Amino acid sequence: MFRKDVKPLSEVLSQFLRQEGLETPLLQRRLVDAWDTIVGLTIAQYTSDKFIQNQVLFVKIVNPALRQDLSMMRTELVKRLNNAVGSQIITEVRIY
Repeated sequence: MFRKDVKPLSEVLSQFLRQEGLETPLLQRRLVDAWDTIVGLTIAQYTSDKFIQNQVLFVKIVNPALRQDLSMMRTELVKRLNNAVGSQIITEVRIY
């Protein structure tokens, strides 16, 4: 009656999420939530909207000077955010 192919729960959950097409939306949500942690609380206060579309993270920054500074750091932000979720979710960050 016992099965010999026992798998860890994390592996079973990952397989289920992948089969049902829920893995990518979950990772995208984690990446958007990681924004505040990656950039810090000061910058997070000036952030109003964040969303992902076609592997591009769009972030609205209300402070023009901060918007310019973050625009120059886009490649570094992409690396840090992807590392935070452990997967290549976004290819670009657009600050507007």
